[in-house]
Amino acid sequence: MAPFAVLFAVVFLVPIIVSIRQSFYQQVSVGGGLYGGGELRDTFVGLHNYAEVVNNPHFWTGIARVVGYGLFQIPVMIVAALALALVLDSWLVRHVTVFRLGFFLPYAIPGVVAAMVWLYLYTPEISPIVRALAGVGIHVDFMGHSMMLASMANMTTWTYTGYNMLIFLAALQAIPRELYEAARIDGASEWKVVTQVKVPLVGSAALLAVLLSIIGTIQLFNEPTVMASVNSWMGKDYMPMSMAYNSMMGSLSPSGDGPASAISICMALIAGVLAVIYALAQRRIAR
Repeated sequence: MAPFAVLFAVVFLVPIIVSIRQSFYQQVSVGGGLYGGGELRDTFVGLHNYAEVVNNPHFWTGIARVVGYGLFQIPVMIVAALALALVLDSWLVRHVTVFRLGFFLPYAIPGVVAAMVWLYLYTPEISPIVRALAGVGIHVDFMGHSMMLASMANMTTWTYTGYNMLIFLAALQAIPRELYEAARIDGASEWKVVTQVKVPLVGSAALLAVLLSIIGTIQLFNEPTVMASVNSWMGKDYMPMSMAYNSMMGSLSPSGDGPASAISICMALIAGVLAVIYALAQRRIAR
């Protein structure tokens, strides 16, 4: 366990500890004259950075966006992933490896590259999709205010459905085949085998997939960043992760490692609360 413990501490625990410590500091200019100058020093400010985050309406607007985004994106993605896994686990598909690789391939594409591909498909002047829809009388602005979240949800669903499918497929293949045979001997149809044997037994896989999706949704970054590059109305704080990044880079005020770390810690706490709420709700439903 020692090699894993060392790597886990270096790449996971130490950055978290550093981020928590940094969230209590802020870079303050020391020295200089009337027209500035001097140097920036890390100064302990206590909970000031957290107060700035909690009292910032743009932060809560971004949180509301990702929560609304997740409420319709995560169920669609999970249901699609489960459906694909059930098809691959059935007798309908012979070359499972080929289809499994094909469904997983979007996840292997770097997130920024995938976002840029979809940006091309959403741009009205060059998009074949927009032109095809316009040819049948349907005019859609994929980058409009009312469509932006749906457009990004489509990008995320395309990328991560195959990944979640593998989680469900692994859970399905771990189910003893004797249960299927016993159900068929008792007269169960294939539909009943799926709905009453397979689906109930992948509950733990569904919990894992949803929890990972909740955390990933709070950390949504690639899609809004790429979309904001051609849609200035989105600003630099459209999503909480964008707000943290731009605060660190000095594009938003207050800026610096301290305010950015405070935003990140608040995001982590909110993601943890949402994950716990979902886990408790699913456990109560299972009972």
